[in-house]
Amino acid sequence: MRYSFIFISIALFFSSCNSDKKPETEVAKLPNIVVILADDMGYGDVQTYNPESKIATPNINSLAEEGMKFTDAHTNSAVCTPTRYGLVTGRYAWRTRLKRGVLSGYSDHLIDTGRTTIASLLKQKGYYTAVIGKWHLGVDYPWVTGAAADDFNNLNYFSEDKGINYSKAVKNGPNSLGFDYSFIVPGSLDMSPYVYLENGKATAIPDSISPRVPFPAYSRKGEIAPDFTHQTALDKLTETAVQYINDRSKEENPFLLYFPLTGPHKPALTAERFVGKSGFGPYGDLVMQVDWTVGEVLKAIRENGIEDNTIVIYTSDNGSYMYRIDEDQPDHVDDETVQGFHAERRQSNYIWRGTKADIYDGGHRIPFIIRWPGNVIRGTSNMNTICMTDIFSTIADVTGITVSKSAGADSFSFLSLLKGQKTHERPPVIHHSINGTFSVRYGKWKMIFADGSGGRQKPVGKPFQKPYQLYDIESDPSETINVIENHSDVAKLLTNYLDQIRSNESSKDFKFN
Repeated sequence: MRYSFIFISIALFFSSCNSDKKPETEVAKLPNIVVILADDMGYGDVQTYNPESKIATPNINSLAEEGMKFTDAHTNSAVCTPTRYGLVTGRYAWRTRLKRGVLSGYSDHLIDTGRTTIASLLKQKGYYTAVIGKWHLGVDYPWVTGAAADDFNNLNYFSEDKGINYSKAVKNGPNSLGFDYSFIVPGSLDMSPYVYLENGKATAIPDSISPRVPFPAYSRKGEIAPDFTHQTALDKLTETAVQYINDRSKEENPFLLYFPLTGPHKPALTAERFVGKSGFGPYGDLVMQVDWTVGEVLKAIRENGIEDNTIVIYTSDNGSYMYRIDEDQPDHVDDETVQGFHAERRQSNYIWRGTKADIYDGGHRIPFIIRWPGNVIRGTSNMNTICMTDIFSTIADVTGITVSKSAGADSFSFLSLLKGQKTHERPPVIHHSINGTFSVRYGKWKMIFADGSGGRQKPVGKPFQKPYQLYDIESDPSETINVIENHSDVAKLLTNYLDQIRSNESSKDFKFN
């Protein structure tokens, strides 16, 4: 049976009991938790954040109408793998071996199996936990080398003396990190191996090579299993997630569903029924399918009668990869092979500068919505700054779990905001770009420790190469005027903070003032 993972609500006041099996009275009160993580969906891709958007996102809009919408929410990184690491562990990924870039579909595990995750955390309260969707945090494959590889490398994809024995389970994947059930795509949907792993084992053995395909249906050349097609992958994961909700809703113990989607990341390729529906090219069609997927999850929660006791979080792992294209050049609407829109037609990253991978806000300011009936006031908007890593501590806070300083080292609970508090005393947030560029956000100030975007926008620059950049986000939200020469005191303060956090194992070790 394939299950789906959604991030659902958590209840207060249950800190006394730590066994896996909880008394029925306690189990009944703990909320389910569903976390839906879109892949590369920009702030401006969602209508509730961008009223000018002409692509319908009714299900995400509805979620915002029924819950709280954060307008200053950020990922810890501007790209996939490190953001996912931050969500699952509550820790900045640059504290690991991953100092820049992302993992491949074949990379070894990134999360140490002894580290506390949102799944192992909730198991202390009797939760059943699952991840369904894009993993991209590495697993250890059963590699075979030498002469024995002949039996497992009929495709000759790697080399004559190297292959993967897909008949064996991978190690150190989600099931070693607290997830009771996993049904995953190992990397991004454009990365081989194109295979589903259910509880660590391939559902089918790759038997052919998928060719490289250019944008918009972009995917890299690589091994593909006979039960895997790019165009139907998101539907397959949605079906699995819905089945998981249906099954777990019949049980007394609460559940956690972490549901990381595969879109609208490349390939910009939808199920046939969405082709041409948006009027904004394949990317726009995929935004519509992502919204439909959210709707299927919400419908399953509603039809199973668990809506009032389920926390749903919807967010994205970073900004959109779609550029702003000059008006005198064709854009994605004119030519679907172009990765970008004219600003007058569409701004996938809204008014924020840059795109996915960049240190500018377009790379890491994301939609972030929480619905928690009876706790979060419907239709509210929150302007406080929060970070993806904060999900970890918020879950712990809601469920009454005490965590050590090393667990969720860079995570700070925002439960008080969900309960109606107006302000949030969170330490500065540290962001990271694809090339390893850092920035620090503190109130209205944002300091970038490089001379460029650190990602895709020109000039890219290099980490810690001056001149650094300082922006007043309050008066200059699009980061156009570098004011560092006029505010050397602010620059010194934020430089000292970054140095302290990088030299300590936890953000909680340093008091910012």
